[in-house]
Amino acid sequence: MDVKFEGFPEGGARIVYVRPVKVADLPAEVQAHAGGLQTIYALHDAAGGDRLALVKDRALAFALARQNDLAPVNVH
Repeated sequence: MDVKFEGFPEGGARIVYVRPVKVADLPAEVQAHAGGLQTIYALHDAAGGDRLALVKDRALAFALARQNDLAPVNVH
């Protein structure tokens, strides 16, 4: 089967990167809300790398992205 593929619509603008963040590297005011966690996960926009959200685990980060019609990509 030979079908021309034109790509995903709005693909680049809808990607967010999910990466682990050490709580110790965050400001004290954010650490106070971490509930004793050592690592949390951040969602970053693909365009400028701006941090969009911090959540307690990877599964929640992916769920949050998908609920907002974003395509999550894991970053190490």
